[in-house]
Amino acid sequence: MAYGLHFIEHITPEESLLRRVGRVLAQGETPYQSYLLYESRGFGKVLMLDAEVQSTERDEYIYHEALVHPAMLAHPEPREVLVVGGGEGATLREVLKHPSVARAVMVDIDRELVEVAREHMPEWHQGAFDDPRTELVFADARAWLEASDRRFDVIVLDLTDPVGRENPAKLLYTREFYELVAKKLAPGGVVVTQAGMLMLDRYQVHTVLHRTMREVFPFVRSYRDWIPSFFLAYGFIVAAEGFDPATYSPGVLGARILERGLELRHLDADFIEAMFVLPRDMRAWIEAETVVSTDARPFYLTPEGEARVG
Repeated sequence: MAYGLHFIEHITPEESLLRRVGRVLAQGETPYQSYLLYESRGFGKVLMLDAEVQSTERDEYIYHEALVHPAMLAHPEPREVLVVGGGEGATLREVLKHPSVARAVMVDIDRELVEVAREHMPEWHQGAFDDPRTELVFADARAWLEASDRRFDVIVLDLTDPVGRENPAKLLYTREFYELVAKKLAPGGVVVTQAGMLMLDRYQVHTVLHRTMREVFPFVRSYRDWIPSFFLAYGFIVAAEGFDPATYSPGVLGARILERGLELRHLDADFIEAMFVLPRDMRAWIEAETVVSTDARPFYLTPEGEARVG
């Protein structure tokens, strides 16, 4: 056992991770969340939000490539892209890898956290905040969408989980919010969201989001990837109105990666298609879900990880 400062991260009421904390680089509390950025031997810099690991220097590319590129590649020429959340700047970075992108709007409510990322986390954003195609907006995303008349080819929802009954983020996971998102998609548009961890007894974030999005979009597809620093499989959902965003004609996916000159560390065409192949039990969980999150009865998680509505 190595001696020093350790942090216990509670994953569920029954399971926890013991993480060793090295030098603290930044720590504080914004009006919206607490943050801790520290160094570790295993994963380099580690960002924690509200006492949970958000991303790490050495494997953040896995999560961010998985979140962004299946949706971006499903669109033949994404020009206008919206990122909701994504304070570290890495989601924005991946979006900007696509040369067709003329404008990437990032809407995040937490200016202070973005400034922490800008100063202390250049490995994540890699200058994306200062790209001339970037438009940074600090606002409540739902209010901003309601007031905006802009439409987007791809919308990427990189949001924190709705933990806590009073957490306003739960209104970014409801049927009414997805109806708003659908109205902001240009013809042929695609939306993708992070969709929670996939543990045997802690998968309902994913299934409720899938069930709720099916109320709005004709085509809703789940996929998954393993995130090393989370020590678990993580879910994502991509949706569209006019076509199945997970079905590609033979050779199209690889051709688009090549044509766009995408330098990907984790994904290739074969792996992207494989991420959409779900095991039998996960398909059964999704099919059996009946809960639809609404503004009147929004879905949220208790601090202990229990799924609730109301």
